[in-house]
Amino acid sequence: MKRYMIGFRLIRELDKKNYDVSVVSPRNHFVFTPLLASTSVGTLESRCITEPVRTFSKETDFYQAFCDEIDVKNQAIHCTSNIDADPSKKDEFTLDYDKLVIAVGAYTKTFGIPGVKEYACFLKEVNDARKIRKRLIDCFEYASQPGISDKEKEDRLHFVVVGGGPTGVEFSAELYDFISDDLSRLYPDLMKKTRMTLYDVAPTILGAFDSHLSDYASKKFSRKGIQIKTERIVDRVEKDHLIIKDEGKVPYGLLVWSTGLTQNPLVKSFTNAAKDKSGRILTDGQLRVLDNKSNTPYPNIYALGDCATILDGDLPATAQVASQKAGFLIKNLNAIAKKGYQLPDGKEFKFKNHGIMAYIGSYEAVVDMSAVRNWAKMSGHLSWLLWRSAYLSKSVSIRNKMLIAYHWFLTFALGRDISRF
Repeated sequence: MKRYMIGFRLIRELDKKNYDVSVVSPRNHFVFTPLLASTSVGTLESRCITEPVRTFSKETDFYQAFCDEIDVKNQAIHCTSNIDADPSKKDEFTLDYDKLVIAVGAYTKTFGIPGVKEYACFLKEVNDARKIRKRLIDCFEYASQPGISDKEKEDRLHFVVVGGGPTGVEFSAELYDFISDDLSRLYPDLMKKTRMTLYDVAPTILGAFDSHLSDYASKKFSRKGIQIKTERIVDRVEKDHLIIKDEGKVPYGLLVWSTGLTQNPLVKSFTNAAKDKSGRILTDGQLRVLDNKSNTPYPNIYALGDCATILDGDLPATAQVASQKAGFLIKNLNAIAKKGYQLPDGKEFKFKNHGIMAYIGSYEAVVDMSAVRNWAKMSGHLSWLLWRSAYLSKSVSIRNKMLIAYHWFLTFALGRDISRF
């Protein structure tokens, strides 16, 4: 039985009878990231979008650790434990592998802009959602204190989102719903001082969508009072304000940053692998990592997800692409184990674009499936039902599906919880 190091995205379907599987991850749970925006405002609770790794790893070995280095020559990875029991103690260990799958994801890109890492909130982890939720409540509680001037209230209740892609737009939509549906009842005197601004460097938001859908979303945001400022460049971020080129100082109470991806330190340190201009690992059509010198594939190292891309096949870094790659790799690896041979070079991954969607607030969404059918472009309440159905069906487990449906109903019937904890 061969030892197989793997990202836990593939745990459930890999044939455990033929592979001895080990999982290395710094966190012991899987996060369904498409619903992080909902979690950050209390539409859902964090347990709705997380599932423990060990739930799916009863027949695997799991190590809560960071992978620091890949030793291609000795077929081993060097790891550091991520257990907080004794922070002063640095527990390091090495694991051997016969096959290795790299699925480490990516971080939010800051473009080296001063102050972003220190003062902005991101939306990649459950802790990010908790931080945003706490900061939101803090802003309203601060503005409710006696002796606070109107100017201070307006500055503290200015919520800024940088990034006009699906994540930035969906967070803006969820925040609008939270304010209009719940906070407006609890802080009625502060509503006239509350405002939202969405910044993006591109000419329009939702640039990957059909232009009619992008325009529809922009108009809906404008009617809601969400300011959209495109073709703007952020020069610097300070603790309570950001500096916009040609606009100057812009105060904020909460800044959420969602502007593309940058690579994980492990990917950056993996010098044996060929990389594209953005630093992603290059693979062949069978998802095998390419050597940086010979450009030939390693027969036993694979990469997928946001950290990798296929050579001459520039695909978007989306969950849809990652999921299809995972399915392709699982099928092929199981076939290799059963039949005992490598796949022919002609059998390569082909992406099937099922479309893209984004929530835009007030029970409306935009859905662009023009890649499937040219006419398949939708907006409005029916699109929102499709958006919710898709995310519910794609959630990790039956437990998650039940919790998500329950909390959606609870939010609709009773509103969101604004407790600060």
